[in-house]
Amino acid sequence: MSTDAPRPERPARFTDRRVVVTGAAGGLGQVVAALFRAEGARVVATDVAEADGVVPCDLADDAARTAFIEHALGELGGLDVLCNVAGIQQFAVLSEITADSLRRHFEVNALAPLLLTQGFAEALIESRGNVVSVASISAVMGQPYNTQYCASKAALLLGMRSLAVELGGRGVRVNTVSPGGIETPMIQAAAAGLPADADWNLVAKSQSVIPGFMPPEDVAEALLYLASDVARSVTAANLVVDRGVVW
Repeated sequence: MSTDAPRPERPARFTDRRVVVTGAAGGLGQVVAALFRAEGARVVATDVAEADGVVPCDLADDAARTAFIEHALGELGGLDVLCNVAGIQQFAVLSEITADSLRRHFEVNALAPLLLTQGFAEALIESRGNVVSVASISAVMGQPYNTQYCASKAALLLGMRSLAVELGGRGVRVNTVSPGGIETPMIQAAAAGLPADADWNLVAKSQSVIPGFMPPEDVAEALLYLASDVARSVTAANLVVDRGVVW
């Protein structure tokens, strides 16, 4: 017989809200989509990988992204929340970074969320909706072997803040969440790719006050807060969820 205390019922903050979540085949995006649904939202989820209940789409591909926007608006009849979670990360020493790899990081981590916001903008203006994008603490600190990810997430962070200024007068809130290390397949794969001769003195400079990677649910809750009406006065913000990373 289980001794676990029953989980409290989730609030219904998003009843009948129309939500798009990217990167939803696994990891953080999958959790975010599930929590939106648990709170009553109608969700269209997408990912480059195939999964049940997920529309396959490479959001870095212009034609595929445009088709997805049309599909989502047709399915939902409008949009209240755009949640940009999809991202990639590959550690590499400077000498091993290729132009193709660097472009891919910018295409997925920065250009796709910005262009999705552009594509959904009129629907979001009509609903007075909001955008929440996953940036990273890597966007505001130099990290060894992480140049591609740091640079692309920094572009996303400032791009979203600029859109918050531009769209705020039209009733659309735009915010970001910057996580530290999350226990997901992406971070596991990225960590496995650290160079064999990595300088661990450099890597170890970034430490969290609370040790260990976070469960994705901890970050997902921050995204749902920003997307909810409770955060109606929050825009152009970057909510850091990193267990107290210090340098």
